[in-house]
Amino acid sequence: MTQMIRMTPPLAKEDVIRLNIGDKVLLSGVIYTARDAAHKRLYDLIQKGEELPIMLEGQVIYYVGPSPALPGRAIGAAGPTTSYRMDPYAPTLIANGLRAMIGKGKRSKEVIEAMKKHSAVYLAAVGGAGALMSQSILEAKIVAYPELGPEAVWRFVVKDFPAIVVNDVKGNDLYMEGVKQYQRT
Repeated sequence: MTQMIRMTPPLAKEDVIRLNIGDKVLLSGVIYTARDAAHKRLYDLIQKGEELPIMLEGQVIYYVGPSPALPGRAIGAAGPTTSYRMDPYAPTLIANGLRAMIGKGKRSKEVIEAMKKHSAVYLAAVGGAGALMSQSILEAKIVAYPELGPEAVWRFVVKDFPAIVVNDVKGNDLYMEGVKQYQRT
């Protein structure tokens, strides 16, 4: 069993270079959210050379569309969404400083190559555990695109937000290694 690795965004290249697939991390500090529509908008701004609503350098983006907060809570359920929908835009965001992404499911070859080239990692959060994941979110505030509703860009302050390294900067893939481990020859 690996130890928990504590990390505080924004992350430096040195922070993620030391990570390996299967490592368990606990994030504390500020992370941002963005889903499909927000990714397209961020991508379009980069293509036009315009200013982004958030600085990407060293940041972590969580692929989530949170539900409304219950009384006394920062946010409602906040489980990860499927990551491949962000794949057409992720390499551009990574090239512009994004250091980590959190979601569920596999990433494309292009995203994995961008992570290798620019020192970024992909982390998985537990799918189907949105209520549990929300307990690590202390503050939640929309910072861009409120008209997108749950797909707006949120700023979360998190404490001990759990995730597992699925793709490291060396190009390793935990999902592929898992298949190999249990594959019959």
